[in-house]
Amino acid sequence: MTIPNLITLMRFLMVPAVIYALLLGATMPAFVIFVIAGISDAVDGFIARQFNQQSELGAYLDPIADKLLLVTVFIMLAILGDLPRWLVVLVVSRDVLIVTAVILSSLMAQPVEVNPLFVSKANTACQIALAAVVLAELAFGTMFGDLREILIYGVATLTILSAGAYLKVWVDHMAA
Repeated sequence: MTIPNLITLMRFLMVPAVIYALLLGATMPAFVIFVIAGISDAVDGFIARQFNQQSELGAYLDPIADKLLLVTVFIMLAILGDLPRWLVVLVVSRDVLIVTAVILSSLMAQPVEVNPLFVSKANTACQIALAAVVLAELAFGTMFGDLREILIYGVATLTILSAGAYLKVWVDHMAA
């Protein structure tokens, strides 16, 4: 087991910790755990690349850990009334669409390789920024002006664009 994979596995353990903190109303610990998880994502990638510790397991686990953290935080923030539910439905639906397309193409003996698109990376960055802003607002009791609204509509727009881009890649792949 490589060091980056161990860091990624620790990130999996941070997911229930963030959820538990939010359920208790402990917003400062939730914010701190979320930030640590974000930093750990950057650190494990850096270590994997710099010290040639990339692995097939890590290539699968890392994006799953990232998605699990983001989706669960988004769902919790919607349940708590801090994010619009329509946005969370949109974000989760996009992820379900992508997973369904990958499974369907495999079942049809035309497995598709999912490579992150630029719009998808921008979407993830915007999602992370939105979650961090909302958690920071809750933790510090301060508001960042219109930033939350800008990020909400940025995430919505990028989620739709990303879903469309992946759908086009999938349709082109299946038609080939």
